Amino acid sequence: MTDPVSRTILLLDIEKYSDRDDVEQAYLRRMLYDITDRALESAGIDERLRLRADRGDSVMELIDAGASVTALLRTLLAEVPDLLQAVNRTASSSAQIRLRGVVATGYVAVDEHDGWVGSDLNHACRLLDAHLLRAALRERPDDFALCVSEGVHAGIVRHDHPGVPAQDFHAVTVDSKNGPLRAWLHGPVPHWAKGPGSGGAPAPDCSGESPAPGADTTGPRAEPKGTAGTPAPPGNVVFNFSGGSPAFGGSLVAGDQHGVSGGQVTGDVHLGRSGGGPA
Repeated sequence: MTDPVSRTILLLDIEKYSDRDDVEQAYLRRMLYDITDRALESAGIDERLRLRADRGDSVMELIDAGASVTALLRTLLAEVPDLLQAVNRTASSSAQIRLRGVVATGYVAVDEHDGWVGSDLNHACRLLDAHLLRAALRERPDDFALCVSEGVHAGIVRHDHPGVPAQDFHAVTVDSKNGPLRAWLHGPVPHWAKGPGSGGAPAPDCSGESPAPGADTTGPRAEPKGTAGTPAPPGNVVFNFSGGSPAFGGSLVAGDQHGVSGGQVTGDVHLGRSGGGPA
C-alpha cells in the first residue's frame, strides 16, 4: 500500500439510479461521466491531476492537493446545475438525472489492488449517503445538492471567495456508522433537520419507527394517554373495571386521602379485595 497522500475528494451520485432499467442506467452513467469531466476541466483540473473510481451509480475522484478547491467549488455551484438542466431538457421523464455531491479533503492511500483506503474518504462517503443530503435534493426544484466537509468549509468556504458565497452554506450534523459528522450543506436545509439535536435524520418515535421524510420531529412529544399531569399509581395496585364497579387488589395507599366530593379519610388506607368474596 502507498503512503497516504493529501487529496481533494469529489463524490457525485445519481438519484434513484436503481429504479431505472438497464438502457436508462447506461445513459445516466454516460451523462454522469460527461458532466464530471466537463466540470473538472472547467475548474482547470485535467486528467493528470486526478484518479477516478467507478461505483456504478456514482463516481469518486481523488484530486491532486495542488489543484484549486475554490475553482472546483465555483464550478460545481455555477456550472453543474446548468449542465444538468441542459441534459434534462431533452431527456425523457424516466431519464432525468439529479445528483448529490460531496467535496472533502483528507489523506488517502492506494493498496495493491488499486483500492482506496482512508478514514477521510470513509467520512466523505458517509456524507454522500446521509439521509439529510438525500432529503435536501428531494425538496429542491433544481437537480443538484452539494455538501462540503468541515475542513473544506474552514479552509475555503468561510472566507467568502467570489463564486463561493459563505452565507449559502449551513452547518448540519449527520448520523453515520462512524458517529455524528459535522458538515456544511449548500442551500436550504430540510425543515425537519433545523431543530436542535436533529442529528441529520428524523428522530424515532416511541414505537421505534422513524417518521416519514418531511415529518416535523422538532415539536414536543405527546405524553402517553392518561398520564398528563397525573402521578403514576403506587406500585402493585391493580385497577379492574371489567365488572362495572372498580375492584382494588393488593397494596397500600399511604397518607390522608381527600374525596372528590369533599370527604376525607385520615391515615393510611389498605386496599384489599372488594365484593366481600373470599380472599
